[in-house]
Amino acid sequence: MAAQAAAAAQAAAAAQAAAAQAAQAEAAESWYLALLGFAEHFRTSSPPKIRLCVHCLQAVFPFKPPQRIEARTHLQLGSVLYHHTKNSEQARSHLEKAVIPQFEDVKFEAASLLSELYCQENSVDAAKPLLRKAIQISQQTPYWHCRLLFQLAQLHTLEKDLVSACDLLGVGAEYARVVGSEYTRALFLLSKGMLLLMERKLQEVHPLLTLCGQIVENWQGNPIQKESLRVFFLVLQVTHYLDAGQVKSVKPCLKQLQQCIQTISTLHDDEILPSNPADLFHWLPKEHMCVLVYLVTVMHSMQAGYLEKAQKYTDKALMQLEKLKMLDCSPILSSFQVILLEHIIMCRLVTGHKATALQEISQVCQLCQQSPRLFSNHAAQLHTLLGLYCVSVNCMDNAEAQFTTALRLTNHQELWAFIVTNLASVYIREGNRHQEVLYSLLERINPDHSFPVSSHCLRAAAFYVRGLFSFFQGRYNEAKRFLRETLKMSNAEDLNRLTACSLVLLGHIFYVLGNHRESNNMVVPAMQLASKIPDMSVQLWSSALLRDLNKACGNAMDAHEAAQMHQNFSQQLLQDHIEACSLPEHNLITWTDGPPPVQFQAQNGPNTSLASLL
Repeated sequence: MAAQAAAAAQAAAAAQAAAAQAAQAEAAESWYLALLGFAEHFRTSSPPKIRLCVHCLQAVFPFKPPQRIEARTHLQLGSVLYHHTKNSEQARSHLEKAVIPQFEDVKFEAASLLSELYCQENSVDAAKPLLRKAIQISQQTPYWHCRLLFQLAQLHTLEKDLVSACDLLGVGAEYARVVGSEYTRALFLLSKGMLLLMERKLQEVHPLLTLCGQIVENWQGNPIQKESLRVFFLVLQVTHYLDAGQVKSVKPCLKQLQQCIQTISTLHDDEILPSNPADLFHWLPKEHMCVLVYLVTVMHSMQAGYLEKAQKYTDKALMQLEKLKMLDCSPILSSFQVILLEHIIMCRLVTGHKATALQEISQVCQLCQQSPRLFSNHAAQLHTLLGLYCVSVNCMDNAEAQFTTALRLTNHQELWAFIVTNLASVYIREGNRHQEVLYSLLERINPDHSFPVSSHCLRAAAFYVRGLFSFFQGRYNEAKRFLRETLKMSNAEDLNRLTACSLVLLGHIFYVLGNHRESNNMVVPAMQLASKIPDMSVQLWSSALLRDLNKACGNAMDAHEAAQMHQNFSQQLLQDHIEACSLPEHNLITWTDGPPPVQFQAQNGPNTSLASLL
């Protein structure tokens, strides 16, 4: 009996102890949840009360919480301080403490955030080993293993180490296949394909994209995820065609892409999470994909010479971007905005809206001032745009300086060829001042042999520049050969602007040779095409030729009509010329070094030379 009583007493004591522990745990959970709730309330307030949020999280530590709660609180504090304050030192201290304990969900998230912070502080050498170690120990956690692989690949990409990035994406694709995630395998492979396109490794790209297409079509899963994979796949195909200057060949893919984004916009987001944790990724939000499709449509329209269509889609995209940027500070939105502006600026220069183009160049400068990385990626393009603007306002010395600066800043082959082609045209207009340099440039972009890039459009443009040079040299038969080659290539891919330029120059050659009938056969379709684009400079040139042709043939009424058209175009261009040169932003033409200037000084007076117009 005594033994039974003792046992009963021990049982009762154990029960009481257990009850006390449970009560204590419940109390601990209560105070922790209360502090967490207050912290979240302050973080999500409008406006956020970050200081109070941080106080609530710091109040967790005096309670000596369990190690898991302590680690998670360090992670939460590090995250709040990193995302909402400039106190990177404290954020780093908390995240470094969160990385140490052996709680995988906390450890991997902390490693991911900490590596971002290191990169922000330009401590890339500290971020890479941290990510490598986390990748090494995360193989049993598919979501974090894939996410950390993506993150390290992105870091190598930002460092221009595309070989290492491609290797990591290949590792990720194989891992995703092993864990049964065909969706994430496709994401890894498409990302690798994008980098291979950037490296111009076309022999590797083609089989990879073929495999990706098969995976995307065969995968049966969340409809939005499937369509987003198709958008990614089609965007790569479209940009590949556009990089190759194949404006006509790209049309079927572009149409599929536009239909695909329409399908996505009608689908509702599925709240059901994928059963495979490795599938918990999205390539881009729907809204970002929509802007991206507008962007590639603008790129196509500009290359094809459908400039009014390019303007229409640019307006839509920029309106969408403004709405998104009010709620989302993702850097990719600024990249989209800069690329859109770069394309529409070129369109403005063609359509005779130089003042608007200059203001938009200034807008690109302002965006680049806010992000050193954005400026690093777009500095060469920015100087190229300024060079094109300088040509349009007949500031040829400044154009030369801008193009030379752009060449110094780029290692992108297609952009290099584009700049050299335009610089050569500047030297051709300048006459005999730069003969040796000009011959050297023309040899480097010789379209007859060893052309440096595979772009159909740029090769056609190189033939045009050779034709222009031969024309100025008075070698008309040679000029005709080059220009007919340009026409053949531009007609094959619907490069309307090159077609119009070639036709009007051929018309000019035939006029000089006294073959008025053949000249008219060239100039009339050039004028029609230039009006359709619309290309103001070619319209001006064509109307002058039509005036002189009709006068020479005794067609007084037609000559008068053409003269009136020429006068109207001249007045429009002159007015725009004066307006552009009067803007304070015109001083940008002298900037050739360092980051974009913050302020602009007003010009004393505009350069109203009509040499470039007539």
